[in-house]
Amino acid sequence: MAAACIFCKIIKGDIPSFKLFESERVLAFLDIQPLSLGHALVVPKHHGAKLTDIPDESLTEILPVAKKLAQVMNAENYNVLQNNGRLAHQEVDHVHFHMIPKPNQHEGLSIGWPAQATDMDKLKTLFNELKAKM
Repeated sequence: MAAACIFCKIIKGDIPSFKLFESERVLAFLDIQPLSLGHALVVPKHHGAKLTDIPDESLTEILPVAKKLAQVMNAENYNVLQNNGRLAHQEVDHVHFHMIPKPNQHEGLSIGWPAQATDMDKLKTLFNELKAKM
């Protein structure tokens, strides 16, 4: 854990939270600056700034917990979001997943999707490079 990290402080209990779920590896709590009612964070207890910094075993419960949150909130529409780095809108340097109910057009996450035209030759080259590394 990192001493200055707000999520590490929440995990340790130094900062109070509206804790919804806790296990050995994961903590889920309500976001205090929600985009909609029920907006929750699912946080691995292992400190790491980006997803690639977290050991696989510390990630195994993340999506099942996010799924359970969506179920208990009866969220028909929702987003599960995880950002890595400032350009990708990450505010806290501790990996966390948002489970954001989308009850209507005005509440919840609002995003644009600036899709780009595909150059199939470049896409095939990228595919081959990535596939070889997998």
